[in-house]
Amino acid sequence: MTNSGKILVTGGRGKTGSRIAKRLTDLGYAVRTADRGTPAPGSTNKHVTFDWFDETTHEPALKNVDKIYLVGPVAVMDPSKIVLPFVARAVKAGVRRVVLLSSASVPEGGPVFGKVHQALRQLVPEWVVLRPSYFMQNFTEGHHGAQINSDGTMITATGSGRVGFVDADDIAEVGVRALIDEQSHNTDHVITGPQSLSYAEAGEIIGAIAGRTIKHVNISTEELAAGMMKLEMGEDYARFLAGLDEAIRLHSTEDQVTDTVEHITGRPPRSLHDFAVAHASYWKQK
Repeated sequence: MTNSGKILVTGGRGKTGSRIAKRLTDLGYAVRTADRGTPAPGSTNKHVTFDWFDETTHEPALKNVDKIYLVGPVAVMDPSKIVLPFVARAVKAGVRRVVLLSSASVPEGGPVFGKVHQALRQLVPEWVVLRPSYFMQNFTEGHHGAQINSDGTMITATGSGRVGFVDADDIAEVGVRALIDEQSHNTDHVITGPQSLSYAEAGEIIGAIAGRTIKHVNISTEELAAGMMKLEMGEDYARFLAGLDEAIRLHSTEDQVTDTVEHITGRPPRSLHDFAVAHASYWKQK
């Protein structure tokens, strides 16, 4: 595949989008980031304002683009109604390859991005779906990190269920290869770290590195959903997310380890221990 056009990175300031955009730029690719905000400080990429719910922002984002990293709208139960018309428009404008960010918990044809995943093979000549497990960055950039620093706890409804926590840098590297490899992967990639861990075990690893006690507090699925709704998340989406925790607890849906990172990138995925060592200062008690 020739590098004749720009690569559009939607969600350009997000956990994976920002990393993918930087890596592509470092490799010499022409990148355009797109999201509802302004460019990240220090960014050297071209940036456009992009809003999934404002079609007037779509055409400028697609100009001279031949590949897209696709991060759909957040907290929308059926984004296919918004995303698929955009994808069809993109293909008509000359886009040949789309790499979609989905989730290891969401199969093809499943809820949320499952419908988009299912449709890509019909809509796009070249396609890849990234299905990562839960991000290690949730312990730093995300809600668990804030809770740890608030009271030394992590609150979930996962019980003793295990998760193949993965570093966003590893997800991004798989995404970069999916975008630039000559031969399109034309498949979905379940992306995990090197081991599956319960939240209690993750807390022990982080706590040992940070020099403090970090405990997992298990609550009911209903309590978790109610807490999300108190933060003004829609009821359907809150129940969906809480249901993912329940599925981890009852059905071990995230208890898996894949070789995707090493197979695609040539290097092993980062362990939670190594991630914790690199980010230990975040959790140090002041």
